[in-house]
Amino acid sequence: MNGMSESLRKELNRQFNHELMAAHHYEALAWWCTHRTLPGFARFFRKQAGEEREHADRIGRHLIDRGVEPRVEALPAPESLPESLLEVARYARRLEQNNSRGIHAAYEAALAARDYPAQVMLHWFIREQVEEEAWTAEMVGRVEAADCAGALLELDRHIEKLLEQREEQGD
Repeated sequence: MNGMSESLRKELNRQFNHELMAAHHYEALAWWCTHRTLPGFARFFRKQAGEEREHADRIGRHLIDRGVEPRVEALPAPESLPESLLEVARYARRLEQNNSRGIHAAYEAALAARDYPAQVMLHWFIREQVEEEAWTAEMVGRVEAADCAGALLELDRHIEKLLEQREEQGD
């Protein structure tokens, strides 16, 4: 295993599967939005699903490079279907908060194992999760504020641009 502790291997594999699960759940949110004629949100959640798969690939590649075979596990189905776009936004926020907790647990395992390569790899994820939690908080706030007639449709038309502008500004 190229010197990787068993506890760190388990944590990284758990997080690898968690990233795949998040992608699966973002796809479900995208289909929910598609069904309700919210194409902007649907595109945005599909983009997020792709990013989560890229995150899983990053962890999987790290494991492979270290001589460890990533183990793909069964993915749990999403929670019960949301009833509103606000519930969808809050669901996405919970996904990212749970993801942050998982990344932190993996980092703690890397610290305990004194595994410097894993720590460096996980630094990227820690920084990424700050951004991920910020955009979901912003999305929840924007959906909550869209409380007049037509506001959700207007938000749907602009959600990708709004959140991309935020990323470009480095917020």
